[in-house]
Amino acid sequence: MSGVMLMLVTFVLFILAYIFYGGWLAKQWGLNPQGKTPAHEFYDGVDYVPAKAPVLLGHHFASIAGAGPINGPVLAAVFGWLPVTLWIVVGNIFMGAPHDFGSLMASIRHKGLSIGGVIEVNVGKGAKRLFLLFSWLTLVLIIAAFANIVADTFVSTPQAATSSLLFIPLAMAFGFAIYRRNAPLLISTIVGVAILALCIWLGVLFPLALSKTAWLIILSIYIIAASILPVWILLQPRDYLNSFLLYAMIIGGFLGVILYHPTISMPAVTAFKHPTQGYLFPMLFITIACGAISGFHSLVASGTTAKQLDREGDAKIIGYGGMLIEGALAILATITAVYLTADGYAELLKGGPVNVFSTGLATFMTSFGVDATTGKTFTALAVSAFALTTLDTAGRLGRFAFQEFFQEAVSTEVAEKKAAPSTTSFFANRYVASVITIGLSVYLAFTSWQVIWPMFGSANQLLAAVALLAVATWLANRGMNNKMLIAPMIFMFIVTLTALGFLMQSNVAKGNYALVSFAALLFVLAIVLIVLSYNVLTGKNKKQQA
Repeated sequence: MSGVMLMLVTFVLFILAYIFYGGWLAKQWGLNPQGKTPAHEFYDGVDYVPAKAPVLLGHHFASIAGAGPINGPVLAAVFGWLPVTLWIVVGNIFMGAPHDFGSLMASIRHKGLSIGGVIEVNVGKGAKRLFLLFSWLTLVLIIAAFANIVADTFVSTPQAATSSLLFIPLAMAFGFAIYRRNAPLLISTIVGVAILALCIWLGVLFPLALSKTAWLIILSIYIIAASILPVWILLQPRDYLNSFLLYAMIIGGFLGVILYHPTISMPAVTAFKHPTQGYLFPMLFITIACGAISGFHSLVASGTTAKQLDREGDAKIIGYGGMLIEGALAILATITAVYLTADGYAELLKGGPVNVFSTGLATFMTSFGVDATTGKTFTALAVSAFALTTLDTAGRLGRFAFQEFFQEAVSTEVAEKKAAPSTTSFFANRYVASVITIGLSVYLAFTSWQVIWPMFGSANQLLAAVALLAVATWLANRGMNNKMLIAPMIFMFIVTLTALGFLMQSNVAKGNYALVSFAALLFVLAIVLIVLSYNVLTGKNKKQQA
């Protein structure tokens, strides 16, 4: 099997899906290119700030991507290239991209409220609180885990540390130039990307070596600042500029595969059960995660992206298109793993999934003159930059979830007309919410975050199922077509609940009752949310909305 053919066929399918299926969804969900967005209606200069489509796509893509579409497909390659590829393609087109697009549309229609707010309006306050509690705990886990990943990367690759720190003032200068000096976006982008390359070069020349403890402290301060500062001064421009690293990496990988012409060496299908990864069903769908569908994306789409959308017409390219770009990256990651022999794959995997990906991509890029060492260093730097991007976005989303949990319940009419907090309670304050959220995350990062980490994959995919449920209830209340979400929602609930069952069974045998309790909590949460939403989905308890 040719790696070129695998890549080209899947990329063409993604393009066709964007044009036809994405266009059909936009019509079904009433996308209005001229519709007023929450960013304009509730502009506050902090969270609600309209951004041009290329800038917002950069923020959204950088936030949802991270290392997820790389780690997942590389690890899942043990099941064979065919099931991995099929799930990435089918999952993206019919589940992941509609999930992201639908979450963004639902948030727009609810004046920038998060998925938790959407659930409150369409299902009820109790369901909202359950969702917010779960999503906040998941985000705390994400922050703790990614803080460790970034800190470890900075310790092992101090060049990445220097470059990442230099990106921060660059992003702030870019944001100031665009939003306070009305600098042309194209010229500012060209200058910004050039300085970005300079930052990478300076990082190689002046690596900053600190201990992991020191990096965790520095990162905690940075995350708190990133979650509080206006999006236009740091989060948005940083993600936008960083997205060019990922675009360059994808383009380089695409050209490299075309010119290097790798042949797939791994079998199409290996075995239904793998000694370390478990059963193909459900673990394939849990392991690949962000490469096909991810609940974290719904939090990004409804948490930060919906509050920055300049034109409603941009929702399709950002929501549906952004996920397809991530699918393209997942396919590249798959090829870097499956062109290897089984022994070669196992050897490289000892250094982690990113090592497999960066080595493979660097090898492909030698076909057009890039030195293998340079290519691998650049790829590793790009991946580490995106891990940090996911980290600061997760911090802001955690702050949002914490604030919403402590806000007073709002009626449907208020939720439809106003997205501002309904109370000024102590815990709904953004500074308090940020400190508590990041503080607990960093505490876990220093102590026992690894204990809960095995549950992250299932928790993330359960979040996707619940987000699909939330969007489906909104459409049901509006009398709009939601059938395209029902099958993906049911499938993801089956996958998640089956995976949780396996995890509980294995951890009971190991005596790890903390994980068993956490898995049981997620299981019960899913069942309760399904029960609470059933009447809405079946039309037996349809809420009238303004």
